[in-house]
Amino acid sequence: MIRALKNGASGYLSKDTASEELLMAVQKVSAGGKYISPTLAENIALNFDRETTKLSHELLSPREFEILIKLANGMGLSEIGLELFISNKTVSTYRSRIMEKMNFSKNTELAKYCIEHDLI
Repeated sequence: MIRALKNGASGYLSKDTASEELLMAVQKVSAGGKYISPTLAENIALNFDRETTKLSHELLSPREFEILIKLANGMGLSEIGLELFISNKTVSTYRSRIMEKMNFSKNTELAKYCIEHDLI
């Protein structure tokens, strides 16, 4: 749900939502607002503390994590691209996302982090 909202969704409902709530959500979104059901909002609030205590690498997508490990092991962008059947530019984009999410500026910082957290 959070990923959907981050990617631009205007609202989110579970599939067992009552028709009255669905109508209310559609009206709110069509008026330019955002909608999350009260039950889902409560779940977000209850899990909020858990999210903030996660380690940096736990916030990465599976593909970002895979590339993190390869970078930390000293693989170059083209080498990673060949192994994963993706372009160098795509690998570079993933690297940029990883660096931003983990607040690093150099591959050596990634490697040090991975060693300290027993990822490699």
